[in-house]
Amino acid sequence: MIRGSCLCGGVKFEFTHTVGPFELCHCNRCRKVSGSAYVAGLLVQGKDFHLIKGKELIKTFEAPVIEAPPPYRQCFCSRCGCPVPNPTHGGSWFVPAGLLDDDPRTKPDKHIYVELKAPWDTITDHLAQLTKQEIRAHRARASQAKA
Repeated sequence: MIRGSCLCGGVKFEFTHTVGPFELCHCNRCRKVSGSAYVAGLLVQGKDFHLIKGKELIKTFEAPVIEAPPPYRQCFCSRCGCPVPNPTHGGSWFVPAGLLDDDPRTKPDKHIYVELKAPWDTITDHLAQLTKQEIRAHRARASQAKA
C-alpha cells in the first residue's frame, strides 16, 4: 500500500499502485499552484485509490477555461492549504507526488508543457520533454488506444 497525506495530516489516502503517467508539469497554472518550477504528479485509477479521511476538509478551486474544457481544477486541504489528490473526469485520481509517504515504485516519465517553463528553470535530466501540442497529441493517441 502506498500512503500519503497533506501537511496537517487531516487528509489521508492510500492506493495499491499507479499505472502512470508520472509527469512533471511546467504549465503556468501548475507552477502557481505548487509555488515551484513544476508539479510532480501521477495518475491512479479510481479502483486502486482510497480516501481514508478528510473528505470534509477538501475544497476545490476551478480556474476559468482558457482554451477548451475541462477547466483547471485544484483540490486543497482547507486546514493547511496543501494540494491534495484531485479526481479526474475519467474516474482516476491525480496525486501530487510530494504528498506520498511511501515509495510509489515508479519514477517520473516526462516533462510536459516545457515551452511554458519558468525562465529561471533548467531541465537537466534525460526525461522526454513535450510541448503543449505534443502532450495533447500523445494523450489523444493514448485515449484512442484504450477505446
